[in-house]
Amino acid sequence: MEFENIIVTQKEKWAIITINRPSKLNALNKSTIEELHQAFKQLNELDSVKAIIITGSGDKAFVAGADISEFADFDTNEGAELARKGQKLLFDFVQNLSTPVIAAVNGFALGGGLELAMAAHFRVASTNAKMGLPEVSLGVIPGYGGTQRLTQLVGKGKALEMIMTAGMIDADEAKSWGLVNHVVSQEELLPFTEKMATKITRNSSTAIAAAIKAVNANSTDGVNGFEIEIEAFGNCFGTKDFVEGTTAFLEKRKPNFE
Repeated sequence: MEFENIIVTQKEKWAIITINRPSKLNALNKSTIEELHQAFKQLNELDSVKAIIITGSGDKAFVAGADISEFADFDTNEGAELARKGQKLLFDFVQNLSTPVIAAVNGFALGGGLELAMAAHFRVASTNAKMGLPEVSLGVIPGYGGTQRLTQLVGKGKALEMIMTAGMIDADEAKSWGLVNHVVSQEELLPFTEKMATKITRNSSTAIAAAIKAVNANSTDGVNGFEIEIEAFGNCFGTKDFVEGTTAFLEKRKPNFE
């Protein structure tokens, strides 16, 4: 896979997507969002990729926000379409991807950058990470799912505090709030997330995809998450992975999932 703004590297049974616009602090412009969509889509279709790590190039930023110059002159209809298309192409797409996505948050994750990290299935931050949604300081609100996912992760009060103050929190505070799962040094960030990816790849990809669907159902309006879980649980019984997993357990050996 060759792209202009991102780098895709496949390692063993997982892949790393690196947003590579260091001179712009890896800001998300229209082209980068489209490339990320294509990269996630293609990797999700590969049987050889069982986990994906998303990170930013350099040591200053994961993603420092959206490219404001692209939409500074938009009207209300164009603004709504920008958010709608972006959510469909990337943020909702990543959240609902059947391949697990880990965000390795290095440095600044602001605005669209934090929204991208929150769309991933979980997050690991470096000790120098700074996270925030500063959109109200520009006269807008988060438009790529930030108001929804931040509330789901940290609760209404803390989400509104972050959004209304437009302030940043550090990695340790983000962990205490439940926004990130782990905090490690910047040198340890990729090795740590790669170890986590390795653990994931040892398990059933079909079961993991079903778990992602069931967990996401919990935050989907009008959907009974318990029913989705029951259905997904039942469907697992018809898979090769279920046969291999249960057989391996009874035979006291490690499973070998395809």
